[in-house]
Amino acid sequence: MIVEVIVDVSAYPIDRPFDYIVPEELETLVERGSRVHVPFGNRKVQGFITDVKEQTDLDISKLKEIHSIIDVEPVVTEELLQLSKWLTNKTLCYEIDALQVMLPAALRASYKKNIKLIDPSALDEAFLALFYKKEVISYDVIEKSGLLRQMKKYLIDGSVHLETVIKQQAKAKTILKYHVTADKEFILEQLKSLTKQAVKQKELIEWLLDQEQTSFTMNELMDLAKANNSSVKALVDKNILEKRNAEIYREITTLDHQEKDQRFQLTDEQISALTNINHSQNHAENTTFLLHGITGSGKTEIYLNAIENSILKGKQAIMLVPEISLTPQMTRRFKLRFGDQVAVMHSGLSIGEKYDEWRKIWRGEVKVVVGARSAIFAPFKDLGVIILDEEHESTYKQEDNPRYHARDVAIWRSEFHKCPVILGSATPSLESYARASKGVYSLLKLKMRAKEQALPTVNVVDMRAELKNGNRSMFSVDLADAVREKLEKKEQIVLFLNKRGFSSFVLCRDCGTVVECKQCDISLTYHRAGEQLKCHYCGHEEPVPSKCPECESEHIRFFGTGTQKVEEEIAKLFPFARVLRMDVDTTKTKGSHERILKQFGDGDADILLGTQMIAKGLDFPNITLVGVLNADTTLHLADFRAAEKTFQLMTQVSGRAGRHDKEGQVYIQTYTPEHYAIELSKSQLYEPFYQKEMLVRKQYGYPPFYYLTLVQVTHENVMVASEYAKLATNWLRVNLSSETLVIGPTACAISKIQNRYRYQCLIKYKKEPLLIEKLQQLIKIYRTEWMKKGIILTIDLDPSTIL
Repeated sequence: MIVEVIVDVSAYPIDRPFDYIVPEELETLVERGSRVHVPFGNRKVQGFITDVKEQTDLDISKLKEIHSIIDVEPVVTEELLQLSKWLTNKTLCYEIDALQVMLPAALRASYKKNIKLIDPSALDEAFLALFYKKEVISYDVIEKSGLLRQMKKYLIDGSVHLETVIKQQAKAKTILKYHVTADKEFILEQLKSLTKQAVKQKELIEWLLDQEQTSFTMNELMDLAKANNSSVKALVDKNILEKRNAEIYREITTLDHQEKDQRFQLTDEQISALTNINHSQNHAENTTFLLHGITGSGKTEIYLNAIENSILKGKQAIMLVPEISLTPQMTRRFKLRFGDQVAVMHSGLSIGEKYDEWRKIWRGEVKVVVGARSAIFAPFKDLGVIILDEEHESTYKQEDNPRYHARDVAIWRSEFHKCPVILGSATPSLESYARASKGVYSLLKLKMRAKEQALPTVNVVDMRAELKNGNRSMFSVDLADAVREKLEKKEQIVLFLNKRGFSSFVLCRDCGTVVECKQCDISLTYHRAGEQLKCHYCGHEEPVPSKCPECESEHIRFFGTGTQKVEEEIAKLFPFARVLRMDVDTTKTKGSHERILKQFGDGDADILLGTQMIAKGLDFPNITLVGVLNADTTLHLADFRAAEKTFQLMTQVSGRAGRHDKEGQVYIQTYTPEHYAIELSKSQLYEPFYQKEMLVRKQYGYPPFYYLTLVQVTHENVMVASEYAKLATNWLRVNLSSETLVIGPTACAISKIQNRYRYQCLIKYKKEPLLIEKLQQLIKIYRTEWMKKGIILTIDLDPSTIL
């Protein structure tokens, strides 16, 4: 038997399957999607079996044997194997990268295999002797004894069981349990032989005989049977109880027993949308729905109902959210509805937690997974619905290889499983709305809030007028008054600023020098904690200088505003306000997102100050005021999506106010109040914004009127980077059709990151049938010739940003 293996080596000549012979004793164990250890050159590497066959076109005498098998049951399903092929072509990545992205990091560790004894009576003497006084032995023991063939037979008939144990952090979590012996006659004999003084032992034995359950923790024995340590130990010594380590899952989200699942009465709009989705589910149609509902319109309740319909049909569901900060609230809501049927997958979990959650899905123990982008690869075998909440978010796009978009993967999987995809948003991406307008997606609209509350009153404050009136504070007079009013009423406030740190940059007022990162072409951000300047691109840190590094002037000052500076300003203006700050700096530790949101939800703070992570999905009844401190942060970026991102952010953050019984107010502070993105977000008018932005996109030839591909070249020498960027651009101009525009090369907006200079060219096209083929040829040239010279070339077929 021959297997084709994709080895875990990311290199151009090796990006293909290699044939290996399967030893006879492993023939019944190998399957497509399993991982194996194989000899490669003079070392042993891991690889994925992508095909099993009887013959090969190669000289069989030159083929090597696989060393060992890691997975008795495949960790990559047949569907995910097909998906990896599509992903390799779609994102122009190595096939091994496409396979690895489907597994949690825990499963990329080193492994140890054990054989567990199940039925000793079925084993021959030689094999049974290996287990002398043991229930579990290492796979290596059997391999060295030459009894792998017998092991194969016993694995098939269930006499032994093969266990795979991860050696690193992600071990299965265990708990000590006490198992009651199955021999009741033996227990009764021991009961009769007890002395009169052994009262506690007698009570415990009698209690155990009355129970249907046969396995207990020490706490259960002490609480339920009123036993003590000495009586339990005595029963262990008498062989009535046996101590065993039992595997348990790590608890990620704990629910308060008083919390109840709230089922809301659906509105007519919700019923209409759900009817369309259910029809697609019931008739196994892979329809892509764009659920366009204003903030607070009850999209989540539609998601819950659609998933419930899938579970009733015995199918599974994937629910994606764009930010880790949204996961705790969404998970809580889903666990209240579906209980233990929910698994959670996101980067904030420990390696062990990810390992546990992935195994629940892989073993079919759960029906729903809630998670961030990577959860789209959850190894479900019978999907009934896939949902992307806040579908417009750029975090659904992976910025490293493989550069996939979760939406594209979701649509591919929906076609495989014949199930619907729901893309939900109050502010859909222009590309998605354009597809819905053309009938490629099915458009579902929710124009009213679920509880028929009015949208919050939005006030746009011109900060230029504030400056003219002598107000140099980051709070306008109107916003400051509104904050005081809400504090007096004991209502909660959300303040939004999309900039972390204390201030944006440090500048010398004498010579104009801005302190920049030595490795990146970007100013360092001042962080008050630790008095440090930090680069938000490469992580470089340095102490704050007391003098200008150029002219040695002492007139060096902080400019711009970050969340830390706002927190300090709040303390001056509103000294009695309790403030929680939520940004990358305050959410580094495990569970910090959930802790901060729980504190705010429990009313332990009056003001929640944060960056983009607080702009979406938060639903607290006591929030009545939202303040956007600077709406221009994203508006003036050198990116064609700047206006769209600003409109989306303003609309989303405004939607956090007045979602329940109390009326909401929003203050948007800006230096460009006349811009249509800000003016239209005031009334949450998506369609007028869509029409206006589409005219701009058409005029300048950007998506959705054109497709874009970004080709980027980096090198430590600026001249080399520029030269090879020109070579790549000229090669593309010659080889692509005349209707395709190749723009550039130009230096990137941030021209240097981590000591590498960055140049790029942009490909604009409506139809380019040869694009993938030509880009693969360019990659071949790069990998065979340019890579040796230290060049790094990256290609993004659907860039989320062109900065």
